[in-house]
Amino acid sequence: MAAVLDSVRAYFAPSVFTIDAENPGDVVARENLLDRAMGPNRRKKSSEKIRRGRVPAEGLALVARDRDGHVIGTVRLWNVEAGVNAEGTPINALLLGPLAVDSCFEGKGVGSALMRAAVLEAKNRGHGAILLVGDAPYYERFGFFAEKAQHLVMPGPFERSRFLALALIEGWLDGAAGMIVPSGRMQATVPVRRAA
Repeated sequence: MAAVLDSVRAYFAPSVFTIDAENPGDVVARENLLDRAMGPNRRKKSSEKIRRGRVPAEGLALVARDRDGHVIGTVRLWNVEAGVNAEGTPINALLLGPLAVDSCFEGKGVGSALMRAAVLEAKNRGHGAILLVGDAPYYERFGFFAEKAQHLVMPGPFERSRFLALALIEGWLDGAAGMIVPSGRMQATVPVRRAA
C-alpha cells in the first residue's frame, strides 16, 4: 500500500527534478552522493568488484537533476555475462547499480523515475536482462525477482534473497547458470609522466 501511495504522490507532485544522461562534469557530484548514500564500505561490495575499472554500458549512466541542475540521484548499468545457457554460451546482461538519491529528495519519486528510465532505455537498446543486488520489496515493483537469478552467483559474498533479475526479453535468463562476470569496456587510463 505504501508503494501505491508513494506513486500517487509522485505523480501529482510538482516536478522538482529531471532525468538526464550523465556527463563528465557529473563525476564529482555523483561520487560524493554515493559516498553519502552508501557509506564508506560501498567499494567493498561484490557488485563494485564487477564494476571496478569498467565504464557503464553505452547510454546507461543516468542522473536526476534538481531545478538548478545539481545531481540529486544516480543510476548506472554495466555490461556483464550472466553465466551460461544449456549449450555453454555466455548470456549477455546488465548489472544495475548503484542507485542512490540525495536524502533531501527521498520520497519524491526520484529513485522510481531513475529506475523506470534505466529499464526503458536498456530495453530500447535491445538488452535482454538486468540483474541487481537490492531490497526485493523495493525492486519487485519494477519486475525484479530473485527466482530469475536463482542459478546465478555473484563473485564474493552476497545475500541470495537480494540478488534479483528482470528479463527484458521473455525467456532471456531461462536456463542461465553460473558466475556473473564483467564484460564491458575497460576505462581508459592516462599515462602519468613523472617530473624529471
